[in-house]
Amino acid sequence: MKILKILSSTLLIFSFGLGIISCSEKAIPLSENHIIPKPFSVTDDGGSFALTGETKLIALGNSADINPIISIFQTMVKPSTGFNLQIAESGESNVIVFELESASQKIAGEYGIEIDESSIKITASNGEGLFNGLQTLRQLLPASVEGSTLSKGKINIGTGQIQDKPEYAYRGFMLDVARHFFSVEDVKHVIDLISKYKINFLHLHLSDDQGWRIEIKSWPLLTEIGGKTEVGGGEGGFYTQEQYKDIVAYAQSKFITVVPEIDMPGHTNSALAAYGQLNPGITVPEKGAVPFDRTNLGVDGMATPLYTGIEVGFSTLATNKDITYQFVDDVIRELVDMTPGPYIHIGGDESHVTKIEDYIPFIEKAQAIVTKYGKKSLGWDEVAHAKLENGTVAQYWAKAENAVLAINQGNQVLISPATKTYLDMQYDSTTQLGLHWAAYIELDDAYNWDPTEMDAAIKRENILGVESPLWSETITNREEIEFMMFPRLAAIAEVAWTKKELRNWESFSERLKKHTARWDAMGLNYYKSPRLVWEEKK
Repeated sequence: MKILKILSSTLLIFSFGLGIISCSEKAIPLSENHIIPKPFSVTDDGGSFALTGETKLIALGNSADINPIISIFQTMVKPSTGFNLQIAESGESNVIVFELESASQKIAGEYGIEIDESSIKITASNGEGLFNGLQTLRQLLPASVEGSTLSKGKINIGTGQIQDKPEYAYRGFMLDVARHFFSVEDVKHVIDLISKYKINFLHLHLSDDQGWRIEIKSWPLLTEIGGKTEVGGGEGGFYTQEQYKDIVAYAQSKFITVVPEIDMPGHTNSALAAYGQLNPGITVPEKGAVPFDRTNLGVDGMATPLYTGIEVGFSTLATNKDITYQFVDDVIRELVDMTPGPYIHIGGDESHVTKIEDYIPFIEKAQAIVTKYGKKSLGWDEVAHAKLENGTVAQYWAKAENAVLAINQGNQVLISPATKTYLDMQYDSTTQLGLHWAAYIELDDAYNWDPTEMDAAIKRENILGVESPLWSETITNREEIEFMMFPRLAAIAEVAWTKKELRNWESFSERLKKHTARWDAMGLNYYKSPRLVWEEKK
């Protein structure tokens, strides 16, 4: 009998470790949940709501807008609970209500959650708000919901209210698919990850010296030749237009807007290798050569060799040729046809061999083409040396003085300082992946800053949002993407979402330590930062 009791206790402990029966534990008060990003306000009521297999899901408002979000919730919950939750027309007890309020004063992305013993209600004025509310509700469920280990029993959720809204309208992540190419499925995996943290823009860096990654039907050699390699000499790759549309649609299903970037006039060797007529006569630097040395000049109109290194600044389009602007027009036109979002990113950075008197008119003409097709331009902060069109956004990555140039023209800036947000930077000197030309960026470095503190001339009203780029010179696969993203993306997501006054490192670090149980359940390859005091998992 004593042996049976010991075995029973052992099985009970083992079950808790796997999350098999943890769902029946007492509800955690709402204010003690480790929600990231931190909500605007959380109020406890002291009771609990029990989510069971009999809980009904109700849509109040336009069901065409609400039902896809309900479907996401159903799909999310079933693998770990076995609950086959059903939609009902109405109900007052044991229900989860998703409500779109037509007369709501909530801003885009804002939501509210009310929980009592009989119901959970998520309210918003649009689908994005409901989706954000769902991501918060997700974090009120046990960490096991992120995995596929089947749990048993009901899930108790603390009662109370959550009111939440984003500090910045644009909360972005950039993935460089040019230096190393990543499959459609890898990009979708990234979309799944960033959507959990209320990121609502995905910036795809689709072209660079090492590869051209998007099919342009009017210029087919861009992918036939320019897409055939990557850093280190791999086979490269590209997205067909149908694949790109699939990525865009998948992102839209998670309320994420895709921003495609074609970098120009620099970072363009892959285009010059495909179409020599775009070449003003600048060749790829030989190994060991100074990349900006103007003695490295080639023959005007000759295609350049493909490039697999990581030096920057040596390439440029021929800014004085009509064919160049026909090229830009065709590329932008085809991108616009595939891109429902408001922005086309025109690059503009590190064009060191383009004379400033050539660079400025080029950027102005490129903007005009984007405007002609009904979109707004985004560009790295160097573009602010040109006259910016109304609505053009300068992405501050290097020089605050460039961001101020944009602001002085009446334009907004997107904040992406390389020293804080560049996820390709090494965590410290011991981490193998990444570079450190801008900084070593540990977890606390990624968290302890604010967009309004970058420069005295950059005010809150000047800032469109925050974006965190992941350049891929050293990143080759999904696991490496995850390692560089997490935990720093969670930190930057909170900078972008949560008001400055509500953020502090102590709160974030304590929440994150508990939050990582979700990453464990997902099998995420994240970096265990020594900035957190890790407890031994029993």
